[in-house]
Amino acid sequence: MNIMNTYTGRQFDPMQITEDDVCLEDIAHALSLLCRGGGQLIWFYSVGQHSVNCAREASARGWNDRMVLACLLHDASEAYISDIIRPVKIYLDNYLAIEDKIMKVILKKFGLGDMTPEENEKWKQIDNDILTHELQALLPGERNRLTAPLASVPDLQERPWQETEKNFLKMALQYLNKTASDSRRRSEGIAGS
Repeated sequence: MNIMNTYTGRQFDPMQITEDDVCLEDIAHALSLLCRGGGQLIWFYSVGQHSVNCAREASARGWNDRMVLACLLHDASEAYISDIIRPVKIYLDNYLAIEDKIMKVILKKFGLGDMTPEENEKWKQIDNDILTHELQALLPGERNRLTAPLASVPDLQERPWQETEKNFLKMALQYLNKTASDSRRRSEGIAGS
């Protein structure tokens, strides 16, 4: 049986995921419970907290609402297929293809299915920049790592998963509403969009 169960009670085959299967609450919940770095950190730091930090950095850099939302959701596929550390992930072509397939569905669901290559490079840069700070702060063997300059100060403190889930959801809803309003104004030709 290839059926997964989610926090909100959805059941589906993750290899056949549809937009109807994707649920913001499931994403926020799973990412807030999923530890970065394969759990090899000095304290619990979740993928959800990383995602919030990435979105805050995008906002601090003055990026538009769409890019802030993209930064928040950039690891959303991991809510359905978990996380694999980068040194291993690069060798797992099949995992990368599955991750890409699921991300395309998620991005389409949240109005980001038409991301340009340039937009994708921007969120990847923030992901990498935040990573340098995470490695230096959370892995004892990385204390001397040089960090990338940031416009924000990432929250790398240990946080209860419930707090992260709440922050992720609040931010997601805020930016989903903003991007929906922006899209509506553009489609209606309203000035100021």
